[in-house]
Amino acid sequence: MQEVDIAIIGGGLGGLTMAIEAAQHGYSVMLFEKEHYPFHKVCGEYISYESWDYLERCGIPLSNMQLPSIHKLAISDMRGKVYDFDLPLGGFGISRYTLDYALANKAIELGVQLKMGEKVKGVSDKGEGIGNKGEGISNKQKGEVERQVVETDKTKVAAGVVVGAFGKRSNLDIGWKRNFIQEKPNKINNYIGVKYHIYYPNKPDTIALHNFSNGYCGMSSIEDGKTCLCYLTTADNLRRSNNQISVLEKNILAANPKLKTILENAERIYAQPEIISQISFAVKEQVQNNILFIGDAAGMITPLCGNGMSMAMEAGFLAMQQINAFLKGQISRNQMEMRYTQSWKAHFSFRTAVGRQVQTYFGGPSTNLFLQLMHGLPPLANLLIKQTHGRGF
Repeated sequence: MQEVDIAIIGGGLGGLTMAIEAAQHGYSVMLFEKEHYPFHKVCGEYISYESWDYLERCGIPLSNMQLPSIHKLAISDMRGKVYDFDLPLGGFGISRYTLDYALANKAIELGVQLKMGEKVKGVSDKGEGIGNKGEGISNKQKGEVERQVVETDKTKVAAGVVVGAFGKRSNLDIGWKRNFIQEKPNKINNYIGVKYHIYYPNKPDTIALHNFSNGYCGMSSIEDGKTCLCYLTTADNLRRSNNQISVLEKNILAANPKLKTILENAERIYAQPEIISQISFAVKEQVQNNILFIGDAAGMITPLCGNGMSMAMEAGFLAMQQINAFLKGQISRNQMEMRYTQSWKAHFSFRTAVGRQVQTYFGGPSTNLFLQLMHGLPPLANLLIKQTHGRGF
């Protein structure tokens, strides 16, 4: 059985950037991704500038990619009235198809063993300490796990540290009976997400959010003159639309005149949208079964705040600080897990709570009043927007 310092389950932004950083530290890394790059993901594809420097340190030449710079926010209420805001920090647009593929290639270049098309079946505790840079593994405290075995249909590997970066919901979550999986469907844990790439003459410096009943649709420019159109709504909305996306868009989204115009006139680059279901914004654990979670597996910020991708990458950055100390024998596994949990909560608990609260004002009866209040009080709007953004890392 092969042995590595770090095994990462999930090859999204958090998993890929963490794999790259770990390889830059000199650790042996194996990353599992059930799909094959490049591929599309349901995602708003707006990344705040807090992540720019980190991505460039990971070897992605963003400065040379001529990406759209986004500094404005336009929000329409359900009647189509538009309210304009500034984005104090701002961000840039790039598709996951392009960015994930670039990160995957960089990871391979740095020696990461990238296992594409392999779905992890389980993780078990087993075995003695392993070598390479894993000095901390052989210096474990009594009762601590030596190493863990990650297994797919094709691969079995023992790792000093296992990281879960597998996104919003996984069969592993169900198998481990994580708390958010046990919750009954409610207003924060039963959403669907739908994404298209389109050609549409929107302003490249503006991200738009269009409200409709029990949902909202985001639009922002990405590379090559394309636009990402991604919307979030409740599973109930889809059920009331005979479980047909076309009926949902015609009867519910198009009730907003702005969205009606967009849906009728946009040129769709691929005919069928990407769809994901059972999205949950419930509070999650950052560590369970000696596995460190990053990205959406650790906790999601609502998409309207536009920072899920930055949070995923920063969580990997925070986890890597503690993993590095553990693998060097400076702290125990228990300390690594505790310190990472504390760090994650210090950086993200308030941001995710603000996101959940703001979401209650979108796609509902209070949307118009909320937007009028924010538009009439620019300092308050700027303060609220800043609460959903972080700083460079």
